[in-house]
Amino acid sequence: METTRIYYLDHLRPCLKTRLRQAQMEAAQVWMLCRDLHLVARQTRTRWPNREELQRATKKQFALHSQTVQMICHAFLVNIDTACELRKTNPKIRYPYKDKRYYPLFWPAQTASIERGRVVLPMGRGRPALVIHLADIPDRIGGCKLVWKDGYQLHLSVPCNESTASPENVQSTVDLGEVHQAAVTTNTGAALVVSGRGIRSLKRQHNKSLGQLSKKRKRCTPGSRRYRKLEATRRKLSARKRRRVRDLRHKGTRRVLQFCQAQGVGTLFIGNPHGVRNRTRGRHHNQRLAQWEYGKDIEYLTCKAAQAHIESFTGSERGTSSQCPVCGWKQKVRGRFWRCRNPDCGFKGHRDVVGSVNMHPLAYGKKITFPAQITYQRPGPVRASCRNKEPARIARAGTL
Repeated sequence: METTRIYYLDHLRPCLKTRLRQAQMEAAQVWMLCRDLHLVARQTRTRWPNREELQRATKKQFALHSQTVQMICHAFLVNIDTACELRKTNPKIRYPYKDKRYYPLFWPAQTASIERGRVVLPMGRGRPALVIHLADIPDRIGGCKLVWKDGYQLHLSVPCNESTASPENVQSTVDLGEVHQAAVTTNTGAALVVSGRGIRSLKRQHNKSLGQLSKKRKRCTPGSRRYRKLEATRRKLSARKRRRVRDLRHKGTRRVLQFCQAQGVGTLFIGNPHGVRNRTRGRHHNQRLAQWEYGKDIEYLTCKAAQAHIESFTGSERGTSSQCPVCGWKQKVRGRFWRCRNPDCGFKGHRDVVGSVNMHPLAYGKKITFPAQITYQRPGPVRASCRNKEPARIARAGTL
C-alpha cells in the first residue's frame, strides 16, 4: 500500500521556476487537445476517442516526456467517465469544456528516479531533466505529481508500513462534526471525542485576515506594486493556513484510528453528514459549513483504516443527532449537551456521542447502551511560534 508525501518547493531557482511554468503550460495544451478531439466526436456523433487514439494523437507533439503526456490523457478520460456517471442523475453536468492555462505534471513510477539525494524528473529525449533537491527523501518512490497551490508542491507516492496485527470483531461508528472533529463509540462501551476547535480557530483567523487584506486591496490600483504585495501576502497566508489545518486534520484522524486499534475494532462505520449543508441558517453559519471539510475526514479515516486492516464503510447519518438513544424521543437540539425532554426518560449526554451511538442500529442493526465514560482528546497543539503572526504580516504588506 502507498501513501502520498507532500514536499513544498519554497526555494527554487528562478530558471527552474520558469521551466516548471512552461512545462505546466505545455501540459495544459495536451489537455485542451484531448478536449477538442472529444468535442468533435460528440458534435459529429461518432465514436468517442479511447486511450490508444488519444495517445496516438498527442504523440511527439509536446515538449514533455511521453509517459507524462499519456498520464494526462488518462486523467482526461477519468474526468469523462466521472461526468458520464454524474449526468445520469443531473443532466446539466457538462463535459470538460474550459480552456486551461496550466495543468499539473505527472510522472509514473518507472520514469521518476532518485540520484544522490535528488529527484530526477525527465522531460523527454533531447531535453534536460528537472532536478529537484529535497531533504528526507525516501529510499523508494512511486509516481510523482507536480502541482501549484499558492506555491509549487511535489507529491511523491511512497510505500507505507501496514499493521500486521489482525483486528478483533469490535464494531465502531464515527460521527463527524465541525465543533468536534470526530466522536467515536464502540459496542463494548468505549467512547472518544476529538476536538475540532483548533481547526475552527485557524479558519476564523484566516477569514478575518482575508477581510483585512480585501479592504486594503480595494484602495489600490490593480497591478500596482502595493496590490501585488498584498496578493503575495494573501497567497502566503492561505498556503500556511492549509498546511496547519491539514496537519491538525491528520492528527485528529490518527487519534481516532489509534483509539480503534486499542479497542480491537474490526469494522468502522463513518457517517456522511452531506445533508447538513442544505440548510440555510445565516451567513456566519453558512460560511462555517461551507469551510467544513468532512470529505477530507472521510478520506483520511478510510485510508488509515485500510493501513490498520480495519474494514470501513460510510453511509448517511440522517436523524441520529435528534433522537434519544434510550427512549427514541425526537427533538431539536441546541448546544453541545443533549437533554431528553421526555418526562419519562430524562436522559443527558454529549450531543456528538449521542449521534455516534444512534449510528449503530443504522450500520449494524444493533442498539447499544450509552457509554458511561467518555475520553476527550485534542488532535495536537498549535506551536507558539506560529501564533498571532498574521496581523503583523498584513500590516507589513499594507504599508506603502
